[in-house]
Amino acid sequence: MYSLRLAFTLGVLVSAATCGSIYSSTAPSPTPASPSPTATGGASSSVSIPTGAATLDAAAFMPDALTVPAGTTVTWTNTHSVPHTSTSDAKGWDSGIVAPGQKYSVSLQTPGTFSYHCTVHPGMIGTVVVQ
Repeated sequence: MYSLRLAFTLGVLVSAATCGSIYSSTAPSPTPASPSPTATGGASSSVSIPTGAATLDAAAFMPDALTVPAGTTVTWTNTHSVPHTSTSDAKGWDSGIVAPGQKYSVSLQTPGTFSYHCTVHPGMIGTVVVQ
């Protein structure tokens, strides 16, 4: 079990090291039903990934349900001691690995309800409603 955890941890670290910057102000080109990135600023809102998030499952993102106006930049801050992601369930955004103490931001333009999760800890889920 120890060697499996060590191998997983090393894989995450190597992946994080090879991905470049873990902070992004843009997202992949979205489909029409997904949020769109923007280069211009607007309102901002924050989501925290707290200590112990890996064991909190659906309550791991704080807040786990967020409602924002279109044009808001949402920033996820990893205050936990292990890596996490913020990954849209649809094509919208994927933070890649967000290391402890790091942030990921995306500007959301398109109204809709967008579910997301952590790819490292799939039980960690959240929703952003863009109005």
